Amino acid sequence: MAMLVNYDPFRSVRTLQNEINRLFERDVDESTGMMSQWPLRVDIREDAEQIFLQADIPGVEQKDIKIHVENNQLTISGERRFEDEKKRDAYHRIERAYGTFSRTFQLGGNTNPEKIQASYKNGVLVIQLPKREEAKPRAIEVRVE
Repeated sequence: MAMLVNYDPFRSVRTLQNEINRLFERDVDESTGMMSQWPLRVDIREDAEQIFLQADIPGVEQKDIKIHVENNQLTISGERRFEDEKKRDAYHRIERAYGTFSRTFQLGGNTNPEKIQASYKNGVLVIQLPKREEAKPRAIEVRVE
């Protein structure tokens, strides 16, 4: 009995890219294709009223996080600093990523950029992107004549 297997012609290319990224201890920002100090990973969900974007940014102070909206693009950027620079030689291993991060998202026409809100608590950044009134779903009543 023969088995069907999905063929992925770019699998070896992605494997090579991951190995190169690991070699340089950096990652590729998938939205821009550029190398970043450390990748900003996000969860995005949506309900009828708004879109929520959540990002884990532990160890970063609120003052070091910047959020900009320009040309219908939302950019989150910042920096996580290595605090013990003087004692760096005393460390046996440093695995956590430090340095700058940046990620840009294209906003859809259904979001209202003037009403975007952001909060930061316990290392989690939450950005609320309210929908425009005309983009919200509405029920249409069917009349019987």
